[in-house]
Amino acid sequence: MVRIIRLLGAALGAVVGLSFVLADANLFEKTVSPGLIIFIWVLAWISVGFLLLPYLTVVPAGRLVREVQAMSTTEFVAAVVGLLLGLLIALLLGLPLAALPEPFGRYLPIGVSICFGLGMVGLTVAKREDLVAAAQAAGFFRAEHPASTGTQGAQTQVIVDTSAIIDGRIADIVDSGFLFHKLVIPHFVLDELQRIADSSDTQRRGRGRRGLEILARLQKDGPTPVEIVTDDPVEAGDVDSKLVALARLRGAAILTNDFNLNRVADLQSIRVLNINSLANALKPALLPGDSLHIKIMTEGKEQGQGVGYLDDGTMVVIEGGARFVDAELEVLVTRVLQTVMGRMVFAQMHQE
Repeated sequence: MVRIIRLLGAALGAVVGLSFVLADANLFEKTVSPGLIIFIWVLAWISVGFLLLPYLTVVPAGRLVREVQAMSTTEFVAAVVGLLLGLLIALLLGLPLAALPEPFGRYLPIGVSICFGLGMVGLTVAKREDLVAAAQAAGFFRAEHPASTGTQGAQTQVIVDTSAIIDGRIADIVDSGFLFHKLVIPHFVLDELQRIADSSDTQRRGRGRRGLEILARLQKDGPTPVEIVTDDPVEAGDVDSKLVALARLRGAAILTNDFNLNRVADLQSIRVLNINSLANALKPALLPGDSLHIKIMTEGKEQGQGVGYLDDGTMVVIEGGARFVDAELEVLVTRVLQTVMGRMVFAQMHQE
């Protein structure tokens, strides 16, 4: 395509150069060698057309197409609405301006149209979130939850936090088919993961490297598409703030097991997929009176307490179990406490 445009530019340059010569036959008569000068003149115009026409046509057009493709639906609609409003205002102002004497009546309406058109596009795109919220409050449309929009819900993007990657369970969740959305990995999350993989702490370094391996496997063989994006909200400071800003900008959810990030995102009405919450929801239900067979691993904080763990990692505190450390016992559940950090089970020894 670019080659064809260059050939057209060369032909157009030749036409322009020859038109100058034909329009004024005496243009090069006073030169030493008119024929050579005319040849150089036309050749120069051919070169200018060959080199410049792509940068005046297909190159800006291609860049415009890429910019439009990168825009979210909200940004595109806001830009179109802003352009229409700007041109409408310019039309109302241009009618009386056109009645002014020349050259003001000719050029002022054009300048006003350009200024108001571009100005309103910038304003509506910058304030798109407030405009959407105002339209929702006025009842023009309702915001639908991504999961309730049928096939559209399957295209919802999920931005993955560093904590969810180094946790490791994301691979099993994706492989199980429960997480079928597009996974978006911001470049600043990838940078943070790289810093963890290069950490001097052995445990952190191992988690970081495992996270990079999991990402590479999901991107290559995973059933869910994984996209690395370079979006970096400059107005946000730390990684958590950037994740929240990016999720709001893209209309995406956040996958994490960071409690603080979960709270911040909830306060800003951003959907959060918390791996710890999912794990707690999948744990078997325990009720007071249920019997458990458990090995007491260590003594508890309180006098006489023993501590054991279920297969899913749930802590079980056994009253009077301190003297049975390393022994396997049948205990009776007395209370189940759900905390922000997970579930804790209290039990007591079976009364013979």
